[in-house]
Amino acid sequence: MDLGLKNRVAMIAAASKGLGKASALALAQEGCRVSICARTPETLEKTAEELRAYGPVLSLVTDVSSVAGLAAWHQATLAEFGQVDILVTNTGGPPVSRFLQLSDEQWLAGVESTLMNVVRLSRLVIPGMQERKWGRLIHLTSLVAKQPVDELTISSTLRAGLSGLTKTMANQLGPDNITVNAVLMGHILTDRQYHLADVRVAEQGISYDEYFAGQAAAIPLRRLGEPREVGEVVAFLASERASYLTGVSLQVDGGLIRSTL
Repeated sequence: MDLGLKNRVAMIAAASKGLGKASALALAQEGCRVSICARTPETLEKTAEELRAYGPVLSLVTDVSSVAGLAAWHQATLAEFGQVDILVTNTGGPPVSRFLQLSDEQWLAGVESTLMNVVRLSRLVIPGMQERKWGRLIHLTSLVAKQPVDELTISSTLRAGLSGLTKTMANQLGPDNITVNAVLMGHILTDRQYHLADVRVAEQGISYDEYFAGQAAAIPLRRLGEPREVGEVVAFLASERASYLTGVSLQVDGGLIRSTL
C-alpha cells in the first residue's frame, strides 16, 4: 500500500532512540524527509546516520523542554526543507512516584516536559499547515491516559489531559485539513519499560523474568510490544490513507486496556 508520504517533511521529537526513533524510521522508509531532535549528541547522530539510508535527514541537539531550543529546531527545519507537514510529539516520562512523594517542583517539571512541549511545537507548525491546507499532528502518549497506574501519578494526569487536547485540536483544525491524533502505547520494550522494571523489582522483591512474565500475562497478545509496531502506526496516521481519521486516542497496547471507550 502506498501511504502517499513521499517527500513530506516530518519533525519527530526525542527521536534518537525508542518510540521516537521507531517513528522517524517508519516515516523515512515511506519517503519522508525527516527532522529529528534529542538531547544526547552521540545517539542522535547515530540515529541520523541510520535514517540517511532512506533519504534526507536533519538532526539537531535539542531539549524538548526548552522554549528556545524548540524554536531553533523548527527554524532549522524550515531552512533545510522549507515546510513541516507532519509533527510527531514525544518525550520521556515524568518521575515514577506515588502522589504523596511528589513535590511541586516535580509536578511543574512534568508539565513542562510532557505537556508544554506538545503545546509549543504544535503552535510552531500549525500556521504553515493552515496555509497549505494539509497537516498531521501525532502525539505519542501512553495507556495511562485511559488506565492510570499508581506509580505514574504525573504521567497518568498529564496523558489524560493530552487526550483532551488532541480532541480539542482536532475540532479546531479539521476545517484546515489538519488531522490530530494520539497514540496510547502499552508495554513497549523501550528504556522507559526497563526503568519501570527496575522500580517494580526493587519494590516487590521479584526477578526481572518474573516482572516481564507478569506484564505479558496481563496482555491478551501475551507479549510486550516492539517500538517498530508503534512507528508503523505513526506512519499510517501520517498518511493519506488516514485522511478521515482525527481526534482519536488510538491504543497500541496488545489489548491491555479492557475499556470499550
